[in-house]
Amino acid sequence: MAADTPDTSGKTNGARPSPFRNPVTRVVLLLAALVVVVLVVFWAFGWWTNGRFFQTTNDAYLHADQVIVAPKVSGYVDAVYVVDNQAVWAGQPLVKVDERSYLATLSQARATVDARKADIVRAEAEANQQQAAIAQAQAQLGGARVALAFAGQQVARYQPLAASGADTTERLAQLRNTQDQAEATLKTNTAALDSSQRQIATLQAGLEQAKAQLEAAQASAHQAELDLGDTLIRSSIAGSVGDKTVRVGQYVQPGTRMMSIVPVRQVYLTANFKETQVGLMRAGQPVEIRIDALPHAKLHGRVESFSPGTGAQFALLPPENATGNFTKIVQRAPVRIQIDAGPEVRKVLIPGLSATVIVDTRSGRDEMRREHLQ
Repeated sequence: MAADTPDTSGKTNGARPSPFRNPVTRVVLLLAALVVVVLVVFWAFGWWTNGRFFQTTNDAYLHADQVIVAPKVSGYVDAVYVVDNQAVWAGQPLVKVDERSYLATLSQARATVDARKADIVRAEAEANQQQAAIAQAQAQLGGARVALAFAGQQVARYQPLAASGADTTERLAQLRNTQDQAEATLKTNTAALDSSQRQIATLQAGLEQAKAQLEAAQASAHQAELDLGDTLIRSSIAGSVGDKTVRVGQYVQPGTRMMSIVPVRQVYLTANFKETQVGLMRAGQPVEIRIDALPHAKLHGRVESFSPGTGAQFALLPPENATGNFTKIVQRAPVRIQIDAGPEVRKVLIPGLSATVIVDTRSGRDEMRREHLQ
């Protein structure tokens, strides 16, 4: 078979012509390349002006500030009023502890209060009685003074008569004896009055002690009332029951974990961004949220607050980079995000679910620009 030989047109016999020689193909390829270049330029311009300010992470999880339910008193559980996953409202009864011993303690405390009140009444009566005794002592003292004055006058009157012989010395001796007795009585009544007046301070101290004992008894009674009220454990917040371990007949002590109340209507998102992503983040910035459990739902929210430290700072064993070899590791800063969702969506938002978040940090860029212009 003979080999192909070039013809006068410069083409090889039997070979297909190159498509790039076709003018239409060259125009189409040129237009396609131009479109690609334009798209790349627009994409690069959009990324430089806006896209690079959208920070995203999939290290994000739903959280809720759950409350652990624990008793304040000890005793056997009489009743459990809720079941697992039940929705409860604030103030709803959850568990009842046997209250009989606390009722007896309250009755005893109230009886002690009544006894202390009776002590106060008795102390006040004794004080009033002592006031009457003081008045009596004062009257007796006044009588003794009058008797002493009269006896002194009698002695002064009969002393000249006895000296002149007009009256007997025995009469004068009797009058002097009467004067001495009156003086002794005056001293006795003065001492009795002083003792009665001093007794007032003692009785007043007893009265104050009785009042203090009453206050102590009332405090004990109030504590007994609180303990009795604490036998009925109520929910402090609205939410759903989770991690319930309490059973009827179980003996519980103060601090025993019985269940948790999870406020599922107040779920928030914690996103752990790299330290290189949070430079322009500010509270209030809009957030786009995609929950892994709801792949076709796009939720929205806003940045609420920032953690005061990275996760490593609050770890049980924080790293000590000043010892040994050092390898720099990019840290992550927890960012709290508030979720804007309706009641139907919130029914499926439970703590622990994973999510992907995108934060629009352009407001932080604008803020930085204003600061530089100032």
